[in-house]
Amino acid sequence: MITSTPTKIKTDLYLDEEITNKAKEIFKKYGVSLSDAINMFLTQSVREKGLPFEMKIPNEETQKAIKEAKLGVDIEETDYHTHIEEMKKCISN
Repeated sequence: MITSTPTKIKTDLYLDEEITNKAKEIFKKYGVSLSDAINMFLTQSVREKGLPFEMKIPNEETQKAIKEAKLGVDIEETDYHTHIEEMKKCISN
């Protein structure tokens, strides 16, 4: 069975620079370029006939919490070690 190489097109995308750079580092570990990853996303979208992952609209409570977090309402400072200690307590109970 002979398969032909798909025709490629050049396109312009406007991507968030920071997210793109972080994603490239992840893809690099798999030996995949950004272009390859985008093509994989598009291929899965076509196969799924939609987005290849579940998207949910947050409920009202979550939307309120997101809005408050962005405004800095009821935010308490914490650190990694505090969370580890809290998890240890939960596990030991």
